[in-house]
Amino acid sequence: MVIRNDQIPDERQLAIITAQLGRAPRGIEAVAATDSEGTPLVLRMAPIIDGKPFPTLYWLCSERLKVEISHIEAAGVIKQLEARLQEEPEFLAAYHASHRDYVATRWRIMSEAQKAEIIRLGYDGVLTERGIGGIANWDQVRCLHTQYAHHLCGDNVIGQWMDAVYGVADCLPGGSRPHSP
Repeated sequence: MVIRNDQIPDERQLAIITAQLGRAPRGIEAVAATDSEGTPLVLRMAPIIDGKPFPTLYWLCSERLKVEISHIEAAGVIKQLEARLQEEPEFLAAYHASHRDYVATRWRIMSEAQKAEIIRLGYDGVLTERGIGGIANWDQVRCLHTQYAHHLCGDNVIGQWMDAVYGVADCLPGGSRPHSP
């Protein structure tokens, strides 16, 4: 089961995240989603880390999910999805809506101080125009991990498709589908 919680990580979760990443985490603003046991699945990242834009709002940190999704990527699914985006206008429109949701959420959850710093540094265009995972071309799929992280925390058609076709979330304790507490 996936729980959307968007909370500051506690000490236990920070220890798990450090083990997941293999290093101490930087730039984490919240644990955006956990499994039913409280294990972090997705991190919500700061928009600026070390004076530069961080390319993704949601960072998939779950080893289980990363392995599952890597198998899907290795099977050539990204090329299949990109072909489908070009062949199915409704799917492309839903994918563009996913990008818009991502961009709007990223900007909405920033503090006024963060927005001012982003504007001062000249990164407002990057953070209001680039989509999921920092992608500029919204007709392409760069990484299924970033798509799925967004799905667990927002509205992402690629992640929904991955759950429908591959049952990705079924590898987690308690099974599938994201929900809010």
